Amino acid sequence: MLRTAWTHPFNPASLLPPVRAMAAAAELVERATAEYPKPSFGLGQTVIDGREVAVREELVHETPFCRLLHFERDIERDDPKVLIVAPLSGHHATLLRETVRELLPDHDLYITDWVDARLIPLSQGRFDLADYVDLLIAHLRELGPDVHILAVCQPGVPVLIGTAVLAEADDPVQPASMVLISAPVDTRVNPSSVNQFARVHSLKSLEAMVIHRVPVGHPGSGRRVYPGILQLWSFMSLDPHRHVDAHVSLFKDVLKGERESADKRRKFYDEYFAVMDLPAEYYLETVQHVFHRHSLPEGRMLHRGNPVRLDAIRRTALMTVEGGEDDITAPGQTHAAHGLLTGIPASWKEHHLQEGAGHYGTFSGRRFREQIAPKIRAFFRAER
Repeated sequence: MLRTAWTHPFNPASLLPPVRAMAAAAELVERATAEYPKPSFGLGQTVIDGREVAVREELVHETPFCRLLHFERDIERDDPKVLIVAPLSGHHATLLRETVRELLPDHDLYITDWVDARLIPLSQGRFDLADYVDLLIAHLRELGPDVHILAVCQPGVPVLIGTAVLAEADDPVQPASMVLISAPVDTRVNPSSVNQFARVHSLKSLEAMVIHRVPVGHPGSGRRVYPGILQLWSFMSLDPHRHVDAHVSLFKDVLKGERESADKRRKFYDEYFAVMDLPAEYYLETVQHVFHRHSLPEGRMLHRGNPVRLDAIRRTALMTVEGGEDDITAPGQTHAAHGLLTGIPASWKEHHLQEGAGHYGTFSGRRFREQIAPKIRAFFRAER
């Protein structure tokens, strides 16, 4: 109310510097206490061969925990079919909006749109790591053979597990290729502060600290979750000065009337602050297998009681992408997949280390658009 009063065009005092300062301060307080809704992709069109083409989101497959979306383009093209597996790690799938936008002109794109756990009634049951793998397999069966898969960060491990399960069964829907971007395949390599935090805290202590029940008033009331706001705080704690400086800059932009710059910062943080809760069992099992036991790289991973054999993967090409300045999934952790997938010919493997890129720079921003995305396009189209 204060911000509205101090910025209203009918208020002549709104042009005075002290009033602008109060309005800017009011906005920062408002943004620090707001609940941010799930953003939309907002990708209503793309440009193909110099022509604007309409795009619409189509729901292809739905479960209580995930919606498989198709970005259907209003054009007939024989482009590679790509399943983008968005991370289930606190942010919505729209965090990959720029990944989708950049690949959309040249690919038939699908994406996993995860559902906020606080919105899922207890009657829908649990969702653990094995359920995650089974869901990915179900999505691949829905899409059919010759699908390429792109996993950003956290899904790298379940994508490897699911691909191995399909490969051992010689299932025709095993992916034609997979791209793993900043995925924690082996967190023993070059451990980051995130890895070290997980390593020094037992699963029991983490459960006591970060697992809570959804409060009354939400559809998922009573469900045990890892709240998205805790994940947001952990991300921000990696570089708190950057976020403080960004909001100081927002204050200055509002004060000076720099609308374009202020809107750009607002748009970024509207997305960054929109978080979702994760099912507790999935979160705890991920910590246990990826950060504590290192089950996959040590060859001790099981799926539904059966050993996961990564060496069974022989028909799926592999590309890994890492950021040289990544402080969440440090360089080397994703590249470790090359040494684990011994059944793939060396000519089917590719690695790209993007110098100067942080975690988010491996799937968005200028470096992604100009250097990483072109390599991904070429990899999906390579003849093998």
